[in-house]
Amino acid sequence: MLSQADKDRISVAITQAESKTSGEIFCVLAHDVAHYREVPLLWGVVAALIGPPLLVLTGLHRLALASIFSSWTDDSARAMEGLILRALTTYGLLQAGLFLITVIIVSLPFARRAMTPGFLRRHHVRQAARHHFAAAGLHLSDAEPHVLIFASLSDRRVELVAHDAIHKAVGEGPWTASIAAVVGGIRQGKPGDGFVKGIEICGAALAAHFPSDGPAKNQLPNTILEI
Repeated sequence: MLSQADKDRISVAITQAESKTSGEIFCVLAHDVAHYREVPLLWGVVAALIGPPLLVLTGLHRLALASIFSSWTDDSARAMEGLILRALTTYGLLQAGLFLITVIIVSLPFARRAMTPGFLRRHHVRQAARHHFAAAGLHLSDAEPHVLIFASLSDRRVELVAHDAIHKAVGEGPWTASIAAVVGGIRQGKPGDGFVKGIEICGAALAAHFPSDGPAKNQLPNTILEI
């Protein structure tokens, strides 16, 4: 995912940024954060529920109706029951077929990624970022400001997590700019450049509000974690 040269550049950027602030910056780059196994089922249900009515609206139901009414020779209750049974059977088989075909297609890795809704990607990336932030925070006190830049390569999404006190002091502007820099690097196929730029933006913001109070403590590694 990252070349050794990129990793070295990121490490240098973190070290330089932390030399001017009492805060800590750490970075995580994940290839992906979830397999999204629920996505094929989601689209299968959507296709099964919406597909048959759409086919009816487009007029494709006439073939089924023709076969159904061809056996309607009288008005007896038995004929009516048979008609209803055929209609329900046809509808049910159509739903089952659409569900199965859609699940198989969307289960393919490239299709699953393409068909995963944005809100689901955001949720999984945000949850993963908060998990790593909480784990890293076990080594620090609340008085030690730290910021996590978390990126999911396959999802092309970035989360920046920090304590509420840091957000209130810095504001949203620098964080938004940092996220945009990392996302831009990933989309251009240069995640290393994106991280370096994002780190520089975060470092400047931390230095302005949490200036250095001595040698950097480096309780968190100055290297990027790849998972």
